Amino acid sequence: MSANLEQNSLAQTGSHLPLAGKKGLITGIANDKSIAFAVARAVRDLGAEIAITYQNDKTAKYTQPLAESLGARIFEKLDVTQPGSLESVIEKCGTEFGQIDFAIHSMAFCEAEDLHGRVIDTSEAGFDSAMNISCHSFLRMAKALEPLMAEGGSLITMSYLGAERVVRNYGVMGIIKAALESAVRYMAYDLGPKGIRVFAVSPGPIMTRAASGITNFNKLLESDAVKAPLGRTVTIDEVGALTAFLCTPGSSGMTGQTIYVDAGAHIVA
Repeated sequence: MSANLEQNSLAQTGSHLPLAGKKGLITGIANDKSIAFAVARAVRDLGAEIAITYQNDKTAKYTQPLAESLGARIFEKLDVTQPGSLESVIEKCGTEFGQIDFAIHSMAFCEAEDLHGRVIDTSEAGFDSAMNISCHSFLRMAKALEPLMAEGGSLITMSYLGAERVVRNYGVMGIIKAALESAVRYMAYDLGPKGIRVFAVSPGPIMTRAASGITNFNKLLESDAVKAPLGRTVTIDEVGALTAFLCTPGSSGMTGQTIYVDAGAHIVA
């Protein structure tokens, strides 16, 4: 095959990818073990163009090479605790892309003393901080993105089974994730008339940097692998593939759900 024919063939193949021509914002990549990184890789494989954020200069040295490897068109600092940071990133997306078709919210934080203690001992400041970063930032993201999603699209956040059931050592984050899942339903109702669909993806336990802060997390991995119908835990690539699907036209009839990708562990008591 000549070089020109090969290039034309590749262009035609790319134009038929489910996310060809679509633009997305992806937050929460910490390293190559992050769920958000697997999502970014999956949507890029489906043809999307992406913007990637990093939290601070310390994390940038890990995330910038990943952003470059994925060909991200935007790489911007995002600290949702700083006024205007989120809005500034989204403004940059609007300038560069013109529109946004999907956004991935993969952010959560809780002070260690609040995460490891009883929920009734959670400090007011700690609760407010966890709720602001882990839940309310998703609402703020949706509000800022709404003008850029005139043609509809998908907003996706990350949850966990601890939102529905008591998971030992998950503590107050279970309450925060329950609020996040409720927010998904109300956001789906509010934004549905504009064609904007909203989802929570709920992976099974995966050893990420965030998960390393949960006491006895290795035991949680082992117990989930035993009880899951598939007899194992899931990978970040499986979570990435499911999340990418929710950004495609194939999921156009869905919204408002919390979707589990945990090898079926959530159905077993």
